[in-house]
Amino acid sequence: MSEKVGLIHSLRDGQRYMDVWPMRKELNLLFPEQRIIKATRFGIKVMPAVATIGVLMQMVFSQYGAMTQSIVIALFAISLPLQGIWWLGNRANTLLPPSLAVWYREIHQRIIESGCALEPAKPSPRYKELAKILSRAFRQLDKASLERWF
Repeated sequence: MSEKVGLIHSLRDGQRYMDVWPMRKELNLLFPEQRIIKATRFGIKVMPAVATIGVLMQMVFSQYGAMTQSIVIALFAISLPLQGIWWLGNRANTLLPPSLAVWYREIHQRIIESGCALEPAKPSPRYKELAKILSRAFRQLDKASLERWF
């Protein structure tokens, strides 16, 4: 199966990955995703306003000579959340290192043993499959089952 690559696909995958990744404190020390997701969501809310205010301030104070720099800074501010989403999209499609792939399979097996139906474990899991299985584990497994890993 060939995975489509490109900016648009990475942004779409990053958005999906951001929605699937479990925002749990137990994962903070193990993965950078939660920090990236929080910063990206903050940037989505704040950076358009920062960009607009920067350009409008130049106009209000009649600093048209500095308008070019102001527009460049505004474009950079707007691009910051896109960079976060792009990073998340690339991360989602990255194959798990062997140690995490084993962990993925252990969690997958534990969920199946608890009586929940799951699709078969992927032979070469990526971070997006890990995110799905972690979300499912936090939703369906009791705290005692999760203690082994966290």
